[in-house]
Amino acid sequence: MCNALLKVEDLTKQFGGLLAVNKVNFEVYEGEILAIIGPNGAGKTSIFNLISKLMPATSGSVHFLNENITGLKSYQVAARGITRTFQATSLFDQLRVVDNLAIGRRVRTRTRSWDAILHNSVWKKDKEETTLKVMMMLGFIGLQEKPFHFVSSLSQEEQKRLAIGVALMSDPKIILLDEPCGGINNDETEGITQLIRNIKEAGITVCLIEHKMRMVMGLADRIVVLNYGCKIAEGEPQEIRSNPTVIEAYLGGGNHC
Repeated sequence: MCNALLKVEDLTKQFGGLLAVNKVNFEVYEGEILAIIGPNGAGKTSIFNLISKLMPATSGSVHFLNENITGLKSYQVAARGITRTFQATSLFDQLRVVDNLAIGRRVRTRTRSWDAILHNSVWKKDKEETTLKVMMMLGFIGLQEKPFHFVSSLSQEEQKRLAIGVALMSDPKIILLDEPCGGINNDETEGITQLIRNIKEAGITVCLIEHKMRMVMGLADRIVVLNYGCKIAEGEPQEIRSNPTVIEAYLGGGNHC
């Protein structure tokens, strides 16, 4: 793992007098699972929001495949191959599983309003490709038995799987997973963990935020630790587990910026 797919340099986000993210630097290597951990309020989700352009950075830069994407819009970042999930699943709960997955494919389709009205060759090709992709994704995320169920009828764990599937529908090069195991039990966590391993095996790089330390330590190739908006440690799981600065942060230590 020597190729930096994603590179964050001195990334900073300030809200008035609050530094939510303070000159953070890290790289995500192609083909790895990188975990970002830290106490509540450490700036983890803010980092994802800055990378995916849900909010602008105060300063610093983000590079993806050696391109500076700092000034791009969120849809432009998605089109380049960066997708994400959220702590609270952002699904259309009054639509079916297959409908949500199809919507996730939109960034890769060429159909415009006129094509849809005319049902021309562009529309037909996109429809065929999207249908095939949806059927494949149902099996990948383990929802092949519930394609026509409404999202509101799914369990929390199934909704987590679906949200990941929606993000994967655009064929990303990297997926940002924000607490993929939040709010589910240990057995369900094992299932999501295996799904994340399968994503890596499919050739997609993973960057995740998670509070379940046992899961993180057994899954991540490397870990970045944040506290009070600053990066306080980075390394392989065995290094992080015994790092005194990390231990202090989780036990209520002070600001180490």
